[in-house]
Amino acid sequence: MKYTQGGYPVISKTAIAKEIYDMTILCPEIAEIAQAGQFVNIRADGFMLRRPISISSINREKGALRIIFEVRGNGTKELSQIPEGGMIDIVAPLGGRGFDLNAGEKAILVGGGIGNPPMLAIAEHFGKNARVISGFRNASAVILQEDFANTGAEAILCTDDGTAGRKGFVTDALKEEIAKEKPDVIYACGPNAMLRRVVEIAKENGVKCQVSLEERMGCGIGACLVCVCRTIRDGEEYYSHVCKDGPVFNAEEVIFDE
Repeated sequence: MKYTQGGYPVISKTAIAKEIYDMTILCPEIAEIAQAGQFVNIRADGFMLRRPISISSINREKGALRIIFEVRGNGTKELSQIPEGGMIDIVAPLGGRGFDLNAGEKAILVGGGIGNPPMLAIAEHFGKNARVISGFRNASAVILQEDFANTGAEAILCTDDGTAGRKGFVTDALKEEIAKEKPDVIYACGPNAMLRRVVEIAKENGVKCQVSLEERMGCGIGACLVCVCRTIRDGEEYYSHVCKDGPVFNAEEVIFDE
């Protein structure tokens, strides 16, 4: 895993929903080697552990990474105070395995809540050959719909309460979309309950599936045991580090706890 640590300028920052921030970081040497599905580990002043944030978009031409994160505690609150033009201390790109974007020609992307930002880099790759199903609690939490549409992908919005898009779960929309046209591959990121059902639907329909797991992390490089998850390979169960062995796994590798 090749990564770099350093301070880099924040060239843009926007609040795109309540307590959700969109930042673009100028870091040419990182953008050059970053992959969709990897993440950055950011130092928050006053906190020992860095905060892992998924990479949303990679602009190699401009040497920039885009990240989108939600304020969930004091650490991410501190990160949200970094101003446009300020410096941010990151270790990146992290994640031993990102998304395999050569798994087929047509894809369905499924994101739940803050699991939607990692889908953007995939949508940029597939363009009109992608359908993006995004799920949120309600209209106030909706993000990135225009960004997905701008890639050429079809954007399908779901909210739990029906205040925006269609009412219901992303998994219901996924079943409908597969019935219309079966994709070559499904990519997903979100809560484990959502991922478990996405994997079941993919298996039922004989579609390849890759999932990005959301786990709490300590070091971000595989030296601690904070982010272990149960996986299976060649019929044997073992524990993997989400940070080093993932965060992306093939669906058949992951054992989801009930």
